[in-house]
Amino acid sequence: MFAKTSLYDQDAFYKLFIRDLLVSKHEVVIESPFITEKRMNVLLPIFEEMCRRNVKIIINTRNPIEHEGDYVRQAQEAVMILQDMGITVLYTAKHHRKLAIIDRHVTYEGSLNILSFSDSCEIMRRIVSDAVANDLYKYLGLHRYNKETNHGQF
Repeated sequence: MFAKTSLYDQDAFYKLFIRDLLVSKHEVVIESPFITEKRMNVLLPIFEEMCRRNVKIIINTRNPIEHEGDYVRQAQEAVMILQDMGITVLYTAKHHRKLAIIDRHVTYEGSLNILSFSDSCEIMRRIVSDAVANDLYKYLGLHRYNKETNHGQF
Protein backbone atom coordinates (compact mmCIF):
# COMPACT_ATOMS: atom_id res chain seq x y z
CA MET A 1 0.00 0.00 0.00
CA PHE A 2 1.31 3.44 -0.91
CA ALA A 3 1.73 6.27 1.54
CA LYS A 4 -0.31 9.41 1.03
CA THR A 5 1.89 12.50 1.34
CA SER A 6 1.21 16.23 1.33
CA LEU A 7 3.44 19.27 1.85
CA TYR A 8 2.53 22.22 4.06
CA ASP A 9 4.13 25.57 4.67
CA GLN A 10 4.32 27.25 8.06
CA ASP A 11 0.93 28.92 7.51
CA ALA A 12 -1.04 25.75 6.72
CA PHE A 13 0.75 23.29 9.00
CA TYR A 14 -0.71 24.12 12.43
CA LYS A 15 -4.36 24.04 11.38
CA LEU A 16 -4.02 20.48 10.11
CA PHE A 17 -1.65 19.38 12.88
CA ILE A 18 -4.02 20.60 15.60
CA ARG A 19 -6.91 18.83 13.90
CA ASP A 20 -4.85 15.61 13.89
CA LEU A 21 -4.03 16.06 17.59
CA LEU A 22 -7.69 16.60 18.45
CA VAL A 23 -8.74 13.33 16.79
CA SER A 24 -5.79 11.29 18.08
CA LYS A 25 -6.85 8.21 20.01
CA HIS A 26 -3.79 6.48 21.47
CA GLU A 27 -0.39 8.14 21.29
CA VAL A 28 1.37 11.22 19.97
CA VAL A 29 5.12 11.65 19.68
CA ILE A 30 6.57 15.10 19.04
CA GLU A 31 10.24 15.79 18.44
CA SER A 32 11.14 19.47 18.54
CA PRO A 33 14.51 20.82 19.69
CA PHE A 34 13.10 24.11 20.96
CA ILE A 35 10.12 24.95 23.18
CA THR A 36 8.83 28.51 23.55
CA GLU A 37 6.22 30.05 25.77
CA LYS A 38 4.32 31.54 22.82
CA ARG A 39 3.84 28.20 21.06
CA MET A 40 3.07 26.36 24.31
CA ASN A 41 0.29 28.84 25.07
CA VAL A 42 -1.40 27.60 21.90
CA LEU A 43 -0.68 23.89 22.34
CA LEU A 44 -1.13 23.35 26.10
CA PRO A 45 -4.96 23.47 26.03
CA ILE A 46 -4.89 20.87 23.24
CA PHE A 47 -2.47 18.67 25.21
CA GLU A 48 -4.73 18.99 28.28
CA GLU A 49 -7.71 17.82 26.24
CA MET A 50 -5.68 14.91 24.88
CA CYS A 51 -4.60 13.92 28.40
CA ARG A 52 -8.26 13.91 29.49
CA ARG A 53 -8.89 11.41 26.69
CA ASN A 54 -5.92 9.30 27.92
CA VAL A 55 -3.86 9.91 24.80
CA LYS A 56 -0.22 9.16 25.66
CA ILE A 57 2.09 12.05 24.72
CA ILE A 58 5.86 11.72 24.37
CA ILE A 59 7.95 14.81 23.69
CA ASN A 60 11.62 14.59 22.76
CA THR A 61 13.57 17.84 22.92
CA ARG A 62 16.90 19.33 23.92
CA ASN A 63 17.76 19.70 27.56
CA PRO A 64 16.80 23.31 28.41
CA ILE A 65 20.36 24.02 29.57
CA GLU A 66 21.49 23.65 25.94
CA HIS A 67 19.60 26.84 25.09
CA GLU A 68 20.69 30.44 25.53
CA GLY A 69 19.17 33.49 27.19
CA ASP A 70 15.47 33.50 27.98
CA TYR A 71 14.95 30.31 25.96
CA VAL A 72 16.42 28.38 28.92
CA ARG A 73 13.67 29.64 31.24
CA GLN A 74 10.91 29.15 28.65
CA ALA A 75 11.93 25.55 27.99
CA GLN A 76 12.37 24.73 31.69
CA GLU A 77 8.93 26.10 32.58
CA ALA A 78 7.28 24.30 29.67
CA VAL A 79 8.93 20.99 30.59
CA MET A 80 7.72 21.29 34.20
CA ILE A 81 4.16 21.98 33.03
CA LEU A 82 4.25 19.10 30.55
CA GLN A 83 5.58 16.67 33.16
CA ASP A 84 2.98 17.83 35.70
CA MET A 85 0.35 16.94 33.10
CA GLY A 86 1.76 13.40 32.90
CA ILE A 87 3.46 13.91 29.54
CA THR A 88 6.71 12.02 29.03
CA VAL A 89 9.54 14.45 28.20
CA LEU A 90 12.79 13.00 26.88
CA TYR A 91 16.06 14.84 26.26
CA THR A 92 18.41 14.16 23.39
CA ALA A 93 21.74 16.00 23.34
CA LYS A 94 22.22 18.25 20.30
CA HIS A 95 18.69 17.34 19.21
CA HIS A 96 17.63 18.84 15.90
CA ARG A 97 14.85 16.58 14.53
CA LYS A 98 11.44 18.06 13.78
CA LEU A 99 8.72 15.42 13.51
CA ALA A 100 5.53 14.02 14.93
CA ILE A 101 3.92 10.58 14.90
CA ILE A 102 0.20 10.40 15.58
CA ASP A 103 -1.35 7.04 16.46
CA ARG A 104 1.43 5.41 14.44
CA HIS A 105 -0.57 6.27 11.36
CA VAL A 106 0.23 9.91 10.52
CA THR A 107 3.79 11.23 10.41
CA TYR A 108 5.00 14.79 10.04
CA GLU A 109 8.62 15.49 9.06
CA GLY A 110 10.28 18.70 8.01
CA SER A 111 12.06 21.84 9.13
CA LEU A 112 9.42 23.42 11.39
CA ASN A 113 10.08 23.36 15.16
CA ILE A 114 6.63 22.19 16.25
CA LEU A 115 6.89 23.41 19.86
CA SER A 116 8.52 26.76 19.13
CA PHE A 117 7.78 27.97 15.61
CA SER A 118 7.18 31.68 15.40
CA ASP A 119 8.14 33.40 12.18
CA SER A 120 10.27 31.78 9.51
CA CYS A 121 9.92 30.01 6.17
CA GLU A 122 9.45 26.30 6.89
CA ILE A 123 8.07 23.10 5.39
CA MET A 124 6.43 19.98 6.81
CA ARG A 125 5.47 16.80 5.01
CA ARG A 126 2.43 14.88 6.26
CA ILE A 127 2.59 11.16 5.52
CA VAL A 128 -0.39 8.89 6.08
CA SER A 129 0.98 5.37 6.38
CA ASP A 130 1.08 2.86 9.23
CA ALA A 131 4.27 1.37 7.77
CA VAL A 132 6.10 4.71 7.59
CA ALA A 133 4.96 5.73 11.09
CA ASN A 134 5.96 2.39 12.62
CA ASP A 135 9.34 2.41 10.85
CA LEU A 136 10.10 5.88 12.22
CA TYR A 137 8.85 4.91 15.70
CA LYS A 138 11.16 1.89 15.70
CA TYR A 139 14.09 3.85 14.25
CA LEU A 140 13.80 6.42 17.04
CA GLY A 141 13.83 3.66 19.65
CA LEU A 142 10.55 4.78 21.17
CA HIS A 143 9.49 1.21 21.91
CA ARG A 144 11.72 1.51 25.01
CA TYR A 145 9.20 3.99 26.48
CA ASN A 146 6.10 2.00 25.63
CA LYS A 147 4.93 -0.78 27.94
CA GLU A 148 2.51 -2.25 25.43
CA THR A 149 2.97 -5.92 24.71
CA ASN A 150 1.46 -5.88 21.26
CA HIS A 151 4.69 -4.84 19.52
CA GLY A 152 3.66 -1.25 19.04
CA GLN A 153 0.40 -1.89 17.26
CA PHE A 154 -2.90 -0.47 18.45
